[in-house]
Amino acid sequence: MADTKREIERKYESDDSGLPDLTGVVGVASVIDKGVVHLDATYYDTPDERLAAASITLRRRTGGSDAGWHLKFPVAPGVRDEIHAALSDTVPRSLAGLVRSRVRDAELRPVVRLRSDRDLRDLLDADGRLLAEVSVDAVRAERLTDAGGTAQWTELEVELADDGDPAFLDKVDKRLRKAGVRPSGSASKLARALAETAPRGKKDRRDRKQRKAAPAGPLVTAGDHLLAYLREQRDTIVELDPAVRQDAYDSVHRMRVATRRMRSAFRSYGKLLDRGMTDPLGEELKWLAGELGVDRDREVLTERLTAALAEVDRTLVHGPVRTRLRRWADARRGGSRRRLTGVLDSPRYLALLDGLDALVDAPPFLPAAAGKPEKAIARVVRKDFGRLAELVEQAVGLPPGQDRDLALHEARKKAKRTRYSAETAVPALGAPATSLVKSMKTLQTLLGDHQDSVMTRQTLRELSAVAHAAGESSFTYGLLYGREERRAVTAETELPAAWQEIRDGPQV
Repeated sequence: MADTKREIERKYESDDSGLPDLTGVVGVASVIDKGVVHLDATYYDTPDERLAAASITLRRRTGGSDAGWHLKFPVAPGVRDEIHAALSDTVPRSLAGLVRSRVRDAELRPVVRLRSDRDLRDLLDADGRLLAEVSVDAVRAERLTDAGGTAQWTELEVELADDGDPAFLDKVDKRLRKAGVRPSGSASKLARALAETAPRGKKDRRDRKQRKAAPAGPLVTAGDHLLAYLREQRDTIVELDPAVRQDAYDSVHRMRVATRRMRSAFRSYGKLLDRGMTDPLGEELKWLAGELGVDRDREVLTERLTAALAEVDRTLVHGPVRTRLRRWADARRGGSRRRLTGVLDSPRYLALLDGLDALVDAPPFLPAAAGKPEKAIARVVRKDFGRLAELVEQAVGLPPGQDRDLALHEARKKAKRTRYSAETAVPALGAPATSLVKSMKTLQTLLGDHQDSVMTRQTLRELSAVAHAAGESSFTYGLLYGREERRAVTAETELPAAWQEIRDGPQV
């Protein structure tokens, strides 16, 4: 079973002079010598070092207080999430799954071995609480692939205690710099080992892959801008994969949005990209969004119903309404994470990721993609906005009822598409595109609240029917239904004025 902790640390260059005196650091009452620990770590990666290219480390380490497998994901400079699993001979399945979106079908194999003699100190406050752990590491690196180069160096590392104040590291940093110690030029031991043990005459593969992943030069053409947007969505999908597997807050929603953004861009910018190449990928993105949405839609409705029920006076809650709502919410939750992990491990999903990589590496641009972004992209945004205008005005002209509900739902989907095409246009068109994105968010919220009301009322009818069949009162469900009807009416009443303000606002 794996567990996760946030690691906040800073690394410094060090020589043979050892650790400077840190008793003068503000807040430090004592420095406790913990002795020397011998660590032996083997780092795993694919043959082309995909994990290193993403600043992800996977290692098996013995020695010290946390022997076992460690998987580290970057969060911010000097901040990583470390996931720990018990010591075993092979990569634990729990960790292998978390790097699946990077590794795909490639083999994970040992690439570097690091043996370190760690001279350890604890920095304590006046109450004996741990503030940070400081170590001087004498490192010996051995590359286990290619020509098998070696390297050695000494570095100083300061790791903040769990739940510590990151500002404390600034105080330690000030003291170290005053003593002549300088920050390390490498983000991690592995990065330095790969660089210093690279076969002579060969460039670090990781650097090559990072350059390949970076946008090539300035954004000049319409195609450049579109490709930058598509690459951002591809990266988001890949980077969110581990968070979705761990059921991290909002990760499923964010991945789903990235799939929608990419698919929407394919459709909106069909004059710039070969639809024969993007349509099949769009269908696969639609499939993935659907799989991600199976439980997300129910989650949204549960939050809405729970909040609405909390506003009802207790004297008006007849029967086990809260219990029935909780059972309805939990009906699929038991196996949802296992089901979604199965989707992310499936050949279909991994093939989709490969397809997205191929697309951004060699985009199937049409001649129009070489045009000036101010014209080509603006033309797309105006077309999406024009179609949205038709849908909104058609919906507003319909009488209340199911037809209007469906029309408003279609307008909501078109508002999303217009927003996404405007997002692509922001770097090229500036303020007008930014203003349109903001307007589309406002419209999307209004139409989204209406659609949520439609779906909530449908759910309330279902819950009421089940409750009635069980001999329970359906009064409270009817009360909530009436309140949802009023929310829908409010949204419909506000729409004409909101839309008029958008139409009268800045245009792309």
